[in-house]
Amino acid sequence: MKKILLRVVIGALALIIIGIFIVGLFLGDIVKQGVQTVGPKIAGVDIKLNHVGFSLLSGSVNIKGLVVGNPEGYKTPEAISVGTVSVSVKPGSLLSDKVVIPSIHVEAPEITLEGSLHGNNLSKILDNVKAATGSTDKSGAATSGGEKPSGKKLEVDDFLITGGKIHLSITGMGGKSATVPLPEIHLTDLGKNSGGITAADLTKRVLEAITESATKAAAGALTDIGKNAAGLTKEAGQSVSNATEKITKGIGNLFKK
Repeated sequence: MKKILLRVVIGALALIIIGIFIVGLFLGDIVKQGVQTVGPKIAGVDIKLNHVGFSLLSGSVNIKGLVVGNPEGYKTPEAISVGTVSVSVKPGSLLSDKVVIPSIHVEAPEITLEGSLHGNNLSKILDNVKAATGSTDKSGAATSGGEKPSGKKLEVDDFLITGGKIHLSITGMGGKSATVPLPEIHLTDLGKNSGGITAADLTKRVLEAITESATKAAAGALTDIGKNAAGLTKEAGQSVSNATEKITKGIGNLFKK
């Protein structure tokens, strides 16, 4: 009798473990499909994911091959490309109204900042996200415009972006280009001291931080380009060209639009 009971218990545990594994696989597909379906509606650009791995037992999510496209009218193939994103989730919170995410680590993203005196791709995507979410206060609640947040909310305790690069593509100014490091971006306590924030608002917060960091790095790089160009023309006994003057004088406003 005891042996039969033991076999039943072992069999039940095995079925539970298999069930969790299968659910984890399906959750990965659900997350992938959700990102690729809802993401473009929020950002106004194509968003693709190569793979989403989900382990309910460890509460870990592994995202690979995230690519965020560019708005219409921009020539570079994509705005953001990320090889790996590591996410930790508290499994128990998946059944609550607020999903608790202790950490998100974005490793070595490739950011393409394509711009001119009329604006840039990252700012355009950010404008699309803001239009989709409406104005929000610090708690993530809608204050004007947009729809009121609904459904599950998120709490992200630690959001870290490291090892990134910014590829600059400057149109209308001699085709200037450069690659510079993306400074580390570290956000904490997103939605922690409230009922949480929506996925759309989380996207907005992160994109704001990326855009601000990228534009500052771009301004510094373009200033160096302008100074170098001015030095070369002066050494050659020539006056600084109008294009060079635009680079040096317009540096503060180039990526603010």
